[in-house]
Amino acid sequence: MRLVRNRRIKYGWIILTVLLMIVTVRLAWVQLVMKHQRVPGSRHTMVEASLIQRERGIVLDSGRGHFTDRHGQALTGGLTWAAVLFPVTEKELNDSKTQIDRLAKILRTDAKHLKQVWGKQREPQLWHGKNAAIPLTLSKDQIRQIQELHLPKVKILPYEQRYGNRQSGMQWLGFVSGQRKESLFYQDEPEITGTSGLEKTLDALIRGDGSTIVYYPVNSGNEVIQDLKPMVKAPSNPYYPLRVVTTVDAKIQQGIEQLTETAGMKEGAVVVLDTRNADIVAMVSRPFYNPESIQPEDGAWENRGIKAKAPGSIFKLVTAAAVLEHGLSTEDEVFHCDGEYGKFGLSCWKEGGHGTIGLREGFAESCNVVFAALSERLTASQMQSAAAALGFGQTVGWEARDFLGLPTLRPLDLEQKGTVFSDKADAGDAGVRVQTGIGQRDAAVTPLQAANAVVTLLHGGVKTRPRILKQIHYANGQLLKEANLLAERPAKGGISRRTSSILLEWMEDVVQDGTGSSLKDRIWKLAGKSGTAQVTIKGRPRNNQWFIGYGPVEQPRYAIAVLVENRSPNSRNQATDIFGQVADLLASLESGSKSGSGSSSES
Repeated sequence: MRLVRNRRIKYGWIILTVLLMIVTVRLAWVQLVMKHQRVPGSRHTMVEASLIQRERGIVLDSGRGHFTDRHGQALTGGLTWAAVLFPVTEKELNDSKTQIDRLAKILRTDAKHLKQVWGKQREPQLWHGKNAAIPLTLSKDQIRQIQELHLPKVKILPYEQRYGNRQSGMQWLGFVSGQRKESLFYQDEPEITGTSGLEKTLDALIRGDGSTIVYYPVNSGNEVIQDLKPMVKAPSNPYYPLRVVTTVDAKIQQGIEQLTETAGMKEGAVVVLDTRNADIVAMVSRPFYNPESIQPEDGAWENRGIKAKAPGSIFKLVTAAAVLEHGLSTEDEVFHCDGEYGKFGLSCWKEGGHGTIGLREGFAESCNVVFAALSERLTASQMQSAAAALGFGQTVGWEARDFLGLPTLRPLDLEQKGTVFSDKADAGDAGVRVQTGIGQRDAAVTPLQAANAVVTLLHGGVKTRPRILKQIHYANGQLLKEANLLAERPAKGGISRRTSSILLEWMEDVVQDGTGSSLKDRIWKLAGKSGTAQVTIKGRPRNNQWFIGYGPVEQPRYAIAVLVENRSPNSRNQATDIFGQVADLLASLESGSKSGSGSSSES
């Protein structure tokens, strides 16, 4: 019996020793090897995860790159101060009733709502307020008042707001989406991606090198340890995140946004290009959108500046260019307009017609009968060639290949090509060409294309691709990459310098004696072309109203395209009025800029 018992003890010790060795090896493996491996489903190692369990973090800055206008004015990102509420117990809320009531007033809410929100929190949260998309920005006075309350569960921290909670016409900038966490509780850092606009097309370049996070140590009861200082984790790379410089002038962009708001413009777009290089100076899309609160179904986030719409009579630039290039008419030719063309069901916009009218006057008065007759003389290929030479039926925005590791970069997100003839249309049919020649049927043009066509004429037929991306800088200000200008020399069948010059003169006539005569008394002498396209929206007849042109005529500085959509038939051309107001805004800003630079040099 004793021998059996000793044998059992011996085997027991052996087993126990083996188990202890296994545990020791396992602990050594965890301590020496596994602590540096990532936890499944997380980007953190085991050591980091163990620390996170004893910390509560607040994301102060996503680390994403920012955008500026051409002068360096910030378009995204702004440092504000916000309140962070740490979890509290019901007893703490009840014991601090007076302080809570005062805090609620400072945070612009009522005590009942504050208690409901705060009492349910299980992790620290930035205070937003009722139905607010972003944290409440605190003034210096609000910060002082909160600090005087001496509430240990309320911290005041700097917070980076990307957009600000406001309506904007900068749909070309876009918005971000993803796991936009503001606090961290056993979780990874937020994953944010660009969803539209420049935020999307440049997403791979501006993602940054990590978030800036402040961590507060907590005890086993999830209580902040007040005696221990918080720790800030931030990227230390001096080169990232990148900063993107756009071609947009923020002052002009915001001025036009306000102008369209005052004018009561509901739907449409305004595009302003620099005539020297076709750079996009402003692109305003209506209705406005709030990048902090996107409603996908309402479509307000879409950039109407690059959406193709029926152009109406502004397309007569194409018809006139094709006719002049192929010598199918002269300024001496006379037409007769009695208000009806007599076929294809086409009539002139002017009841009773224009009577006897020449080609040049027909352009100024936008006579449908004149341009219907001209369109019948053209072949489909002649019309398509002239349209292509002006940039219609194709994307015109700047693009590049092999740009900073991106195979192809097209900054303008979802830019549409537009159309001249649809694939199903019989372009050999005279009726199809006539309807297209006056900007109806399948013809579709974007406001960006329309403004760029004006720049092309001003450059004697040379097409330049409009940029919205100008430069990309490192975080330290050093230039990383420039978006070089792209221009195309006129191909065979393009628009000649002579034709361009004639069309520009005719655009002056439109303002001096034609459909744009209401613009004669503006600050600058202007030139342009009006257009009204008949469309059907939800079964109702509506109009797209256009005016495109340039100014000042003596020394062209800006090309402008205005599209006002979904207007009631027979209503005044609102696009013409807005075009004039935009031109006056530009003239005033140019004048102010010159006087400002003059006074600066004198001093």
